[in-house]
Amino acid sequence: MRINIKYFGQIAEVTKTEEESLEFSGSLVSELIDTLNKKYSKLKNKDFQVAQNQELVSMETELTGAEIALLPPFAGG
Repeated sequence: MRINIKYFGQIAEVTKTEEESLEFSGSLVSELIDTLNKKYSKLKNKDFQVAQNQELVSMETELTGAEIALLPPFAGG
């Protein structure tokens, strides 16, 4: 399936892009993150949350082909 991924803040700085689309054959968010960690080695050192279709999800969530976003930690206030 084709996955559209958006990167924000420090995550976009690591990937040097704000958005990309890639063909992915896995089924879980954790598998996608493993693939991205291999592509962007510095991503492993970053703390972030994952959203699918604008809702925060866990690493064991099944991918639906919807938009994925990698979000840096939010500052409270």
